[in-house]
Amino acid sequence: MSKVMPTYYNQMPVSFEYGRGAWLWDQEGNQYLDSLAGIAVCALGHAHPAVTATIIEQAQKLLHTSNTYHIAKQIELAEKLTHVSGMEQAYFCNSGAEANETAIKLARLYAKKKGITEPMIVTMKNSFHGRTMATLSASGTERIQMGFEPLVKDFVYVNLNDIAELDAIVDKYQSNIIAIMLEPIQGDGGIRIATEEYLTHIRRICDQHDWLMIFDEIQTGLGRTGKWFCHQHLSIKPDIMTLAKALANGLPIGACLVRGKACNLFGPGKHGTTFGGSPFVCAVACTVLDTLENENVIENAKRMGEYLVDKLKTDLQYPCVREVRGRGLMIGVELDKPCMELMAIGLKNKVLFNITSNTVVRLLPPLIINKSEADEIVARLGKTIAALD
Repeated sequence: MSKVMPTYYNQMPVSFEYGRGAWLWDQEGNQYLDSLAGIAVCALGHAHPAVTATIIEQAQKLLHTSNTYHIAKQIELAEKLTHVSGMEQAYFCNSGAEANETAIKLARLYAKKKGITEPMIVTMKNSFHGRTMATLSASGTERIQMGFEPLVKDFVYVNLNDIAELDAIVDKYQSNIIAIMLEPIQGDGGIRIATEEYLTHIRRICDQHDWLMIFDEIQTGLGRTGKWFCHQHLSIKPDIMTLAKALANGLPIGACLVRGKACNLFGPGKHGTTFGGSPFVCAVACTVLDTLENENVIENAKRMGEYLVDKLKTDLQYPCVREVRGRGLMIGVELDKPCMELMAIGLKNKVLFNITSNTVVRLLPPLIINKSEADEIVARLGKTIAALD
């Protein structure tokens, strides 16, 4: 019996020894093209020299102090994030789930401030916000909720992009709703993109009723879609935004950014963390942000994303391929049948990806990929799908 709890299904029979850029090598020396990047985490690729240099430098200085004291790197990171996002304050934690827990707690406090005793948050069906009790309850996905009932109450779910359904829920629960929370692009839900019309409608509703608009940009943020943040493709800004994944290129960190009416809701003792916002992880996150900005990584994500989507549409001419969709380097290839076995076939073809929503190949390559690597992703994925078809 394994000493590790069996919490991951379809775990692939490979262990990686080291990586460089968009490539990984296993313990036998075999080379793989990584088009998953640790599920959108290693945006700068593996062993990025600037990240490595900061890790070494900061590890020789200081890893951790309590948040009882001021942490200079945390303040620096907050300034950088608010600058590129237009938000006003930042709270740092250890993961995306913790960032979303923070957003949910802020919404509850905001409700109490407004005298709402049983506040409700509207979220989307097929969404994914984390695996803690509150965040799996917020996620409108039965698969991750099963077995953990009773759930945290007062979340209500609607279909993404269904304005009529949203309006019906608003009419029904108007006196209790305090926030609408969603991913601008559903990642785990199969690369489903929220329309401009839908997001504009939500912003209008939240302004009209003085509710909070919460964007979970844990997967879409920090250059993944060809902008710093996915909502910047539109003239829409959330009141609360959550981040994690790519923020420290592999080290655990989460962030919850707020503006306007969401500022200063937490007072001393209302929220906190032991490890969040440490000097070590914040120093690395600062380097990640500087690299994204100074090395044109985000522009590369936009350019390579457009190229990759076009090439996938042109080259994947297989009967089982239903649609290719995405924004930047967040791409889904939807098949007309369940395809979980594709990951094992892909492993044989030395290309890494995963399957979401049972029928969608999710591609999240490092944002630093070049044209030849994009071509190789398409070639290896095509060979993989051909084996299934």
